[in-house]
Amino acid sequence: MLTLHHLNNSRSQKILWLLEELELPYELVCYQRDPQTLMGPPALKALHPLGKSPVLEEDGKLLSESGAITEYILSRYSKGRLAPDPAEPDHMRFVECMYFAVSAGMNPIMIKVYARAFSLTGAPMDVAATGELETALSYIEELLGDSEWLMGDIFTAADIQMSFIPELASAVGAFEGYAKIAAWQNRLYARPAFHRSIKRGGTYDFASPV
Repeated sequence: MLTLHHLNNSRSQKILWLLEELELPYELVCYQRDPQTLMGPPALKALHPLGKSPVLEEDGKLLSESGAITEYILSRYSKGRLAPDPAEPDHMRFVECMYFAVSAGMNPIMIKVYARAFSLTGAPMDVAATGELETALSYIEELLGDSEWLMGDIFTAADIQMSFIPELASAVGAFEGYAKIAAWQNRLYARPAFHRSIKRGGTYDFASPV
């Protein structure tokens, strides 16, 4: 049995959503951020040295990092669902999106989060991060084109992984004028598995630093 250690207002929401999309059985252990510091509780640090969420547990072994957890679940349990066939040309684009979501797409957001936390809003570092984030959002807009999903007509785990970039960009005040992304978000939020993930793990709000 898989166990997801889930922190409110964190990227573990993506894993919860993924599990619901695949309709896998799992147990959920919920943790709450400290309302003042916004940090995870000591219990997460006791669970895993990084002290962050998500953490996936199976047979007494632990796996951290949302990208790694997504890859593990897909390779072990998806039976070909939520990913293009590795033999198809679109698989290269899929892999890029999966890693973009946790690297080039996420890095400028985290820089802006730290800039705001340390009263550096408007500093050169913050301004540079805004430019990089705009580049990332423009790239997602281009990837979508006139398609419903990032991989065209098929919904994949890349859509789940990438969904947090515009959400977090909005939270740091850097999302405006991306009509294709906004329409894509509406389609994401309409998915039954998304609603099940909210019902199971609770609502999330990225208006605060994450």
